[in-house]
Amino acid sequence: MRATYNRNDGVRHLFAAYNLIDDKLFGHVKPRKKRVQFLEFCRSLHPVETRRPIICDNFSPHLTTKRDGRLGDWAATNNVEIAYTPTNSSWLNRIELQFTALRHFALDGSDHPNHRVQASMIRRNIAWRNGHVTDPSLRKVIARANVA
Repeated sequence: MRATYNRNDGVRHLFAAYNLIDDKLFGHVKPRKKRVQFLEFCRSLHPVETRRPIICDNFSPHLTTKRDGRLGDWAATNNVEIAYTPTNSSWLNRIELQFTALRHFALDGSDHPNHRVQASMIRRNIAWRNGHVTDPSLRKVIARANVA
C-alpha cells in the first residue's frame, strides 16, 4: 500500500478563479506558484466588457510591488480591479466554498498514483461542476461550507 504523504516529485498548486455571475469555476494545476505563473493564469481568463474584480488572498505572488508591477499593469489594461481579503480571512473569499466541494468530490479518500492523474481528476471535477451547478449533492456541500 502506498502512503499518500510520500511526494517524491514535490507538490502541485491550483490556480483558480470563480465567476460569481455565471457560477463557473476555472483552474490550472501548476508545479510552481509564483508571480509569473499567477500572471499567466490571469491572462488566460477571458476578457469582458465590464469592469471585473479579482479577489485575492495576501499570498505573495498575488501582490503587486514596486519592484514588479506586471500584475497591476495587466489589471489596468484589462479592466480588472484586484481586491485583497484581509489577512486570516479566507472565509470572505467566495471561491473557498468551491474549494471545499472540489476537495470533497475529487480529493477526499483518493490515492492518486501521481500528479498527472491528480491534476486530471481536478480538471474533470471542475468541468463536471460547471455543467452541474444545480446538482443537489454539490449545493449541499457548498451550503455546509458557507459560514459567511
